Formats: sequence, structure tokens, C-alpha cells
Amino acid sequence: MQFRDLRKQYVALKEQIDVAMVGVASTSHFINGPEVHKLEKALSEYVGVKHCITCANGTDAISIAMKTWGIGHGDAVFVPDFTFFSSGECPADEGATPIFVDVNPFTYNIDPSKLEKTIKRVINEGKYTAKAVIAVDLFGLPADYETIKLLCKKYNLLLLEDGAQGFGGSIKGKMACSFGDISTTSFFPAKPLGCYGDGGAIFTNNDEWADLIRSICVHGKDTSNPNDSEAKYNNVRLGKNSRLDTLQAAILLPKFKAFVDYELRDINQIAAWYTDGLRGTGLELPHIADSFYSSWAQYTIRLPEGLNRKVIQEKLGKKGIPSMVYYAKPMHKQGAFAGTDSAIADCPVTELLCDTVLSLPIDPYMTKKDVDFVASELKKEICW
Repeated sequence: MQFRDLRKQYVALKEQIDVAMVGVASTSHFINGPEVHKLEKALSEYVGVKHCITCANGTDAISIAMKTWGIGHGDAVFVPDFTFFSSGECPADEGATPIFVDVNPFTYNIDPSKLEKTIKRVINEGKYTAKAVIAVDLFGLPADYETIKLLCKKYNLLLLEDGAQGFGGSIKGKMACSFGDISTTSFFPAKPLGCYGDGGAIFTNNDEWADLIRSICVHGKDTSNPNDSEAKYNNVRLGKNSRLDTLQAAILLPKFKAFVDYELRDINQIAAWYTDGLRGTGLELPHIADSFYSSWAQYTIRLPEGLNRKVIQEKLGKKGIPSMVYYAKPMHKQGAFAGTDSAIADCPVTELLCDTVLSLPIDPYMTKKDVDFVASELKKEICW
């Protein structure tokens, strides 16, 4: 059993993916080919925003958003303490100070009440300019954007939706990657919609920002006249080399169709089987509110305190069941932030989660037999 079985997906989509890859090789249009523009159009329409600009990876997507907003030294950016390192790394790399905020113990997403408390603290201290919030759609579940957006408006903050894990999720039918002033996602292979390498995308409704993003993605080139063949060599700002390869776009097109047609539906069914099979065990199972829809990047449970997670993982592994821990260390305790104001955080929920969460295998191609096996073996290993 694989943790997320990409080989099964390839077998299911082999004909379409092979044709797509050979097509790019045949035309040799490896950079900025027509498949890139076709993908961007399809993604922007699906998400429901005006602009989708693809880039090299999800980390670049966040960094480019920070550059677009001019985030830098003296600025505070509020980030959930329980997330992947990129969410805090990117603002820090621009010279800003990530301020880490505790999360909700049930959704694992940033806690709006603690966010407001932290914003007030930073404003009152006066050391930094409160500039932006990075809200993460962790494990496929969109954050509480209704409340977060009100806070951003109240305190005049920009909102970036880090939808690296959340693409395909929604709230009341509004799609993930449409909630931020700028939203980003990742096409890392294990993400809900993944390519066969690295890739990312940036979404916005702001025309001016979209032009700036396109410029930053290609070495800060002049985008004022797209038909000017010499414009690409007129670099009007410092940018990055961050483009989605045509080959990856071509692979993503048939994968995106499968994602929309049946993968989202199927992975939600698999998550429901897990929840039914593990209900009543004493495990804390994922919470999805009625108006929310998850794309299930992970199916993450929380073990009761006192259980030895490492031993449980080892026992499951011996039975051929892989498991993962996302994440074992709070952001504010990462060595990269040691000795900085980012290391100052009051995040007891995050610390509890880091000690007790466990992610189980999940992908759209699992069977009920697979799920029942994992649930049954996990229950055998839980000793109260």
C-alpha cells in the first residue's frame, strides 16, 4: 500500500497522459507552450477568478505574492503555527517577520479569535507594521475565510490564501484559491492536483497585480506590451525565474479533468469510509462543517495523549500500512526562527497537535477494502 498511490492514478490516465507528454516532445515547445495557457484558463474558470498565473512551485507562488505587495523589512505577516515551512519561510525571505498564530484544535486551520488577539498585540507593541495574513487550507480544508476576511478588513491587512493543500475544496460552493486578495497553490505530485515534478499557480482578481506577477515570474520583464518581441529583454524590476514547464502543464490537463470528473467525489467517499470505520474509537477524527468541502490532501487523526505514536506507526508499517506525521514541530520552534521575534508565540494547540496527529493513507483510487484494512489494523494497535 502506498501513502498516496500515484501509480494507480497513472495507470487509470495512462493513455491521455502519454499522448500529452509525447505531444510536447514532438512540438519541442517546452517553455510557455500552448498547454500552459490552456491550463491557466481552465484553472481560473474553475476557481472563479480573473487571473491564474502558473509558476515553478508553490513556494515561489507565495514569495511572488509577497513581492507583488512589497512585503519586506519592518512588516509583520501573520501565519498559522501548524503548517508546512513555506508558509512562514516566504515572508521571512522577503525580510518580513512571520508572527505565528495558534490553530483551531478541530480544523487545524488558523484560529480567528487568536488571530485577532495576535494582531492587536503586534499593533500595540508598535515594533512592526501589521501587513498581511497568510491563511492555510490545511489537509484540504479551507480556512474560516468569512471571519478572517472581516478581520483583514478591520485591521487593513492583505489576505493571502495558501491553498497548496486545499485546491478543490470549497465553502458554500465558493472554491478554494478564490478567497484571498491573492491565492496560491502547489502542483507537487502528492497534492490534490499534482503534476510529475514541481509546479504552482497564483490567482487574483486584481489586474494590476496580475501584470506584476507575470513580470516577476520571468525575471521582472516588461509586460506592458505583450506583442513586443524585445520586451522580454527589457527587465524593469528584479524578479525570479519561475515558470511552469509546458510538459507539466500538459500532464496536468488530463489530471485536472479526472480531478473534476470523479477524483474529488471519490476521495470524499474514501474519507467518509474512514470516518465511519473509526468512529467511537476515541480518536479525534477530522471535522468538516456542513458548508465546507475538503479536497482531502491528508486524512489526519489525533491520537489520545499518552499513546506512543512512533510505536503505532512501526506496527502499522510492519503490516504494510504507511503513515505520516504532518507536522512534528511548530513553526515558531523551527531552528530557522531561533533568536527572532518569530520564535515568540503562545500556541498550545499547535504543540498538542504536533505530538498527537497521524495521517493515514488516502487517494482517490483506494477501495473500501483498503480503507477497512487500515481502520481495522489501527484499531487493533490502539491500547487504552
